[in-house]
Amino acid sequence: MAGLLAYCRAGFESDLANELQEKAAQRQIFGFPRLKPNSGFVLFECYQAEDARPLAEALPLSEVIFSRQQFACLASLTSLDPADRISPILTACADFPLCGDLRVEYPDTTEGRELSKFCRKFAVPLRQALRKAGKLTHKENARKPVLFAFFTDGQHLHLGVAEPDAISPHPLGIMRLKTPADAPSRSSLKLDEAIQTFLSEAEQQSRLQSGMQGVDLGACPGGWTYQLVRRGLFVQAVDNGAMAPSLMESGQVRHYAEDGFKFRPKKKNVHWLVCDMVEQPVRVARLMADWVRDGWCKEAIFNLKLPMKRRFETVQQAQNCIEEAMAGQAYRLVAKHLYHDREEITLHLFKK
Repeated sequence: MAGLLAYCRAGFESDLANELQEKAAQRQIFGFPRLKPNSGFVLFECYQAEDARPLAEALPLSEVIFSRQQFACLASLTSLDPADRISPILTACADFPLCGDLRVEYPDTTEGRELSKFCRKFAVPLRQALRKAGKLTHKENARKPVLFAFFTDGQHLHLGVAEPDAISPHPLGIMRLKTPADAPSRSSLKLDEAIQTFLSEAEQQSRLQSGMQGVDLGACPGGWTYQLVRRGLFVQAVDNGAMAPSLMESGQVRHYAEDGFKFRPKKKNVHWLVCDMVEQPVRVARLMADWVRDGWCKEAIFNLKLPMKRRFETVQQAQNCIEEAMAGQAYRLVAKHLYHDREEITLHLFKK
């Protein structure tokens, strides 16, 4: 079987499957998703095996909301002999291109994480064998494709490749961050990951400069405000609840005990709007679009809380709402289900 293998948070397999099905069809590539609930991955199998790599190239990771990592799956092995797993892998990789790096990975589930030690150890002899077989460069080469060996258990394996600039640089596609000791809440990590995901280092330096103005709607107790303050921004924190005293003592935060849906700043000098309110997704999406469209801010990063069912359909409704609000204006909208998100996704909206 050949297709696109994508990792996701356990429990979101059907959402990822629906998304892959729709977005592959939009690119005139057809197939069907194979998934198992709570497995942490989906294999979208192409009807035409030769479509696997074109699909991976036509559907970059940045455009798949519920995917953490993905690659063109070109071979799947079952009933691997623990005494010799390498020989069948080399046979399966015979027609693979020369690759510049190897990833030996596993699903981010309780069962999958039990494979972590095995994968680390197995990567060493596999790397050596692939180099000897001429399938892997002797030194890492960032210009060559990356070869993936994805174990679902000790006897089952999916093999494939991906272009190095089209994948997450992080193991398992997970950006692991430590909660700062002085952060008011763990939700702070969501905005930190979003900033690092949506903006390159150069973009962060130019578009998140010290002295800029920001607004945080639904700010209490200040987890998201904290990330703006630590980057030197002055923040208008809007929430009827109390803010963390440490943030108020920074001299960079002004607290407004107001309704986030009604608040507007006195001046149109706000660059960043951030929002993590627990509200209906379409309502939040419309509010964010109104702020960007009307010039109350230049860029917005915000979360949409999703229902337990029909998550992908809910996201589509929110995206359609933003499209309607931004009609006639050039804008960019990116959405991802980040590692530090739970039943929610994070979006970045800005005018071009």
